Amino acid sequence: MVQRPFNQLGLAAGVLRKDRIYDEVRHSADPVRLMELFGLSNLSATRYVLSAHPDKKNGPIAP
Repeated sequence: MVQRPFNQLGLAAGVLRKDRIYDEVRHSADPVRLMELFGLSNLSATRYVLSAHPDKKNGPIAP
């Protein structure tokens, strides 16, 4: 029932959700925010952040 309107428009609900997540992660590289907004697991949120911000892969540089 939920997917019917999307199918009639030729859209996939999952694709729209991923697009919304990527849009959010481009504005905020905070995995906790993604977890709260979209109900993602820690691992999934971290993967989205690293995908959008590959410079964060190595983490902060220690003094």
